[in-house]
Amino acid sequence: MGRLPPAVRLLGIGWYFALCIVVGIVGGVLLDRQVEKDHIFTLLGLFLGLILAFLGGYFMLVEELNLRRPRQGDDR
Repeated sequence: MGRLPPAVRLLGIGWYFALCIVVGIVGGVLLDRQVEKDHIFTLLGLFLGLILAFLGGYFMLVEELNLRRPRQGDDR
């Protein structure tokens, strides 16, 4: 099986962003309810989700851009 088309890979990066942020927020809300704090863990989960989304998305996007760049010595 070959590589997925670029549109599908970019869609996967978008889902990764959304999933990281939503999981961070939901986890923070659940922890806030467990320890009865006022949105401390929700904000912490949001920031951690944003950081993970940014770093993971950055590395996936760099990999995607490197795949699209012609290699040296390639005649296209």
